[in-house]
Amino acid sequence: MFKTRNDLPEATRAKAVELLNARLADAVDLQTQTKQAHWNVKGPHFIGLHELFDKINAAVEDYVDGIAERAVQLGGVAEGTARAVAKRSSLAEYPAKVVDGRGHAEALASALATFGAAAWRAIDQANELGDLDTADLFTEVSRGTDKWLWFVEAHLQADR
Repeated sequence: MFKTRNDLPEATRAKAVELLNARLADAVDLQTQTKQAHWNVKGPHFIGLHELFDKINAAVEDYVDGIAERAVQLGGVAEGTARAVAKRSSLAEYPAKVVDGRGHAEALASALATFGAAAWRAIDQANELGDLDTADLFTEVSRGTDKWLWFVEAHLQADR
């Protein structure tokens, strides 16, 4: 840990940085999965999904940046390399052979739901540490992820 004038105790900051890096791995993984869907979607709903997936990617990129910067603000190191993310992410592997819009929407909805649940748990974990700013960050991430999950699931619910 780097020295900082942040008034949280060093032990609290270290635990918060660990939590942040765990969710950072998920966020980077989610971002790459969203781009995978964006690049490869095919079918009659191509343009709508292609544009939606790009908007989700932009939002997730903001989550990645916010989570990483919070880890560094606390005196830690943001661990966001591809290798670190691959070792640490809790998201399922994205199905590489999916091409149709529904398949991508299903895969991305699952990834968003997993990420959203982890962000939601991180709110409580940060609160338990007494790090209300990190809890607030994860509240913002959770709220945004729920919105994007709704947008993606709307494409799945329309066919029923």
